[in-house]
Amino acid sequence: MVAWIHIDRQMILTIHRHVISRIPRYSITYDNANTWLLHVSQAQQDDRGYYMCQVNTNPMISQVGYLQVVVPPNILDIESTPSSVAVRENQNINMTCRADGFPAPKIIWRREDGESITVERKKKGKNSPMVYDGEVLPLSKVSRNEMGAYLCIATNGVPPSVSKRIILDVEFSPMIWVPNQLVGAPAGTDVTIDCNTEAHPKAHMKLTIKNLQYGDFGNYRCISKNSLGETEGSIRVYDSVVRNDSTRIVQPEVVFPMRSESHGSPNGPIERKGTVAIGQSVFYTDFPPKEYGHSGIALGVDAGEN
Repeated sequence: MVAWIHIDRQMILTIHRHVISRIPRYSITYDNANTWLLHVSQAQQDDRGYYMCQVNTNPMISQVGYLQVVVPPNILDIESTPSSVAVRENQNINMTCRADGFPAPKIIWRREDGESITVERKKKGKNSPMVYDGEVLPLSKVSRNEMGAYLCIATNGVPPSVSKRIILDVEFSPMIWVPNQLVGAPAGTDVTIDCNTEAHPKAHMKLTIKNLQYGDFGNYRCISKNSLGETEGSIRVYDSVVRNDSTRIVQPEVVFPMRSESHGSPNGPIERKGTVAIGQSVFYTDFPPKEYGHSGIALGVDAGEN
């Protein structure tokens, strides 16, 4: 008579052709009473352990074998860091990833973008690793450059391997830079002014002024603000067209007085042809003679007719 026994459980499973255990996953087959096979269907971790095939002869003979039940890794979400976590810049954070399985899984971390992981601020000349081993990933003095997706990967040699994706958000005060602080456009056209900001979340601000009017010219401020701070940038919009009117342009062949820096010319006002804007400084070295070195300002000259 042949019997199968689960030694670890101290449980008789089969005797001869009969299944004694109440566990329906066990069954027995035999071949001409010479070969007796114990079948375990849908093996579970509880089935792991030593089994003995016992032949009840005199003397009794037996043979012992070990059944190893391997289990692929499984990440325990309830014991791990959530899929999204936030930290302020320059603070520390520990991200945790735990898994079960048999054999016990090995946990590694890597960045989804392929960049290195800065576990600690190392001395100059030492490189940060691309992969970090361990359930807990400690990041110290986190910078905005470390923001992104991190992958926790669990392996134990039993396929398939599993992974968890954790998004690390790094919060920091906003910064602003303005590509063009001076923007010129003719009245009646559309103009767009850009203001770039670095913050989390990212933002790119554009203001479009359609059918630009004279009242739209002037200074504009773009302001970026979050819970950590506030900053601003400035842009000036001006009329890019120089208009022909008496307040801006004088006509050719005008006479304007010049005031000498060396207490004047003995000949009084100097007559000189030219076009000059109101308020523009001019300098002559050819007339009058060089030794006078006259400079002057065009003051209230009548535009006259062409």
